[in-house]
Amino acid sequence: MAASAKGRLVPVLAVAAALAAVLLYRAPFSKSLGGEGCSLLPHDHFWIASERVVTLGRVGPAAVEVKGGLINAIAVGDYRNFVLRRPLLDYGDAVIMPGLIDVHAHLDEPGREEWEGFSTGTRAAAAGGITTLVDMPLNSFPSTVSEETLKLKLEAARDKLFVDVGFWGGLVPENAFNPSALESLLNAGVLGLKSFMCPSGINDFPMTNSTHIEEGLVTLAKYRRPLLIHAERIPDVEDDDGLDGELDPRSYATYLKSRPPAWEESAIRDLQRAMKDTEAGGRSEGAHIHIVHLSDAKASLELMKDAKRSGASVTVETCPHYLAFSADEVPDGDTRFKCAPPIRDGMNRENLWKALLDGHIDMLSSDHSPSAPDLKLMEEGNFLKAWGGISSLQFVLPVTWSYGKKYGITLNQLAAWWSENPAKLAGQKNKGAILPGYHADIVVWKPEAQFELDDSHSVYHKHRNISAYLGKELSGKVLSTFVRGNLVFAEDKHAKAACGVTILAK
Repeated sequence: MAASAKGRLVPVLAVAAALAAVLLYRAPFSKSLGGEGCSLLPHDHFWIASERVVTLGRVGPAAVEVKGGLINAIAVGDYRNFVLRRPLLDYGDAVIMPGLIDVHAHLDEPGREEWEGFSTGTRAAAAGGITTLVDMPLNSFPSTVSEETLKLKLEAARDKLFVDVGFWGGLVPENAFNPSALESLLNAGVLGLKSFMCPSGINDFPMTNSTHIEEGLVTLAKYRRPLLIHAERIPDVEDDDGLDGELDPRSYATYLKSRPPAWEESAIRDLQRAMKDTEAGGRSEGAHIHIVHLSDAKASLELMKDAKRSGASVTVETCPHYLAFSADEVPDGDTRFKCAPPIRDGMNRENLWKALLDGHIDMLSSDHSPSAPDLKLMEEGNFLKAWGGISSLQFVLPVTWSYGKKYGITLNQLAAWWSENPAKLAGQKNKGAILPGYHADIVVWKPEAQFELDDSHSVYHKHRNISAYLGKELSGKVLSTFVRGNLVFAEDKHAKAACGVTILAK
């Protein structure tokens, strides 16, 4: 037995002498291993190994035993000295790490399957090393704001999931002051709630104010589940620098000016009382506030630091596009880069990286928010009218790694930002780490492998042409993705059957 960094005892195999002949498979796989059904691998009890396994707070040689969809044991050290009784998939020097958990994705089904959909979205996720998604309550139709609308989403997802998928419900004015309606939605299994402090752009998902939020948190406290907040709010008194006069709608600078950092700051200032309510002894103790897709790395970030220091139960995420791009790099008319809040200047990007590395930003998410291509107005190039949202689900692992290398990011940090901390937010106690008893949700990838997202690269999003990442050169190729022990993606091939599970809170 050995103790993890958290003090938990886990079984670790000592180096042993040869016991029996081993059936050895080496990645990549031959076609003979492709199988019917949920997995490309015809085994439910096997080992995977490499020289770089991210587990137990370390990165090094190890073998991981997978049995019945769970991690059964971990053998650390020079695993090639073992001869194991079960099949071994030896990935050499590729990285084996926990599958990514993306807590912020819009899969748009039911109602807007022409934007994305469960099948294409989860195929893209599997190809990108994501093993769990949490679907946002809006951009589908109807929005998930009640027990009945959650049932519609669950029915739409049936037999379409290549990865596990959970669901956030919506906090909107019509249910915020109705505890029984919120309790019905939470009892139905949503992992938490999401609200907007500015117009969402979706008619059946209206914005909330701080009073709605404070009341919703009281109900959430009983369930100890989070409230995710899109924190942009039009200030009561706007700066004189607002949009006026003749401005070019094709200019990214025009769009950037239309949603200044003051919007984020105003929203977070308006949440001060709500955040204080989550402190020990507060009105909403047990609830948690999570700020999604933080873009402003100045005043808004400082307010979040203050809230944490005061003991509020709060976390914050940012997204790869805010870490990869800067405003001066966005071509005029290229509406693929439009998102809200917007991508800001280069200094802001540097400050976001610093905050992430220093632990002030807790995790990363994709905020995958595609649409039908015509809504992006790519020919017209009008930033003020085009649909906002970055299409990115398949690319977030290589993007984070590629742009983070110059900052010296580590594999353990990647696992914390993309697996461990998102699992905690979503209440998934058996996901987010490679530990015995956890789900065998695993990504195998080669950080050194470089590729260009050109026309020859396989992209599984419904609409490849709307992604801002097309044409970029990246490092970090996903070789294999396992979901609950099923090999769902390998060598640009998906398992035949979609056997992902819908995750419902209990």
